[in-house]
Amino acid sequence: MAGGAAKYRHLSRKSSHRQALLRNLVTSLFEHESISTTWHKAKEAQRLADKLITLGKKNTENSRRKATEVFYRPVELIPKLFGPLRERYAERPGGYTRVLRIEPLKEDQAPSAILELVDSPKDIRFAMMAKVVARQRAEKLPETPITRANLKKVLQFRGSKGKSEMEEMISRFDELTAGGKEVKKIHQKSVYHDPLNPNKGRKGPLYKQ
Repeated sequence: MAGGAAKYRHLSRKSSHRQALLRNLVTSLFEHESISTTWHKAKEAQRLADKLITLGKKNTENSRRKATEVFYRPVELIPKLFGPLRERYAERPGGYTRVLRIEPLKEDQAPSAILELVDSPKDIRFAMMAKVVARQRAEKLPETPITRANLKKVLQFRGSKGKSEMEEMISRFDELTAGGKEVKKIHQKSVYHDPLNPNKGRKGPLYKQ
């Protein structure tokens, strides 16, 4: 539209192909809870994913019908959306997903990103916070006000198990460090345990789209 910003990115595809791409991305996202793709695809898929979480929180027949029309594997994902994910985000007012820039997956590729469901077992900011705390404890450094503030943010909507999950993640970083493994890129390391999606046989926590 002349003189105004585009409402959405076309992603170099006509409308039907664009919609199919986004459906595929959010289907993978809700299955694995964290996917890697290009920055622009991630930002567009994020909008659809947030709408799906909102539908899950409404938990009506109409919202179930709308969500079923989006997922390519509704039999698997509708129970997850209207069950554990609805419960996870019951108290969160918004911001159910997060897009994080990463290095391009290939040298000739467009800017890459991770699209993830926040407060999931694979939440990268949660893992990054655990890494910071693990390092501070190992070096016997006092907890800083910034660390306390960031811990409060990542634990705010994780419920009663949030602190124990953080301690478990910190222990994993301690074990990796003790084994001589420096964790430089969290999204490439096996520091996660996903009770909803164990993904047996997979090599890592993220899946390219």
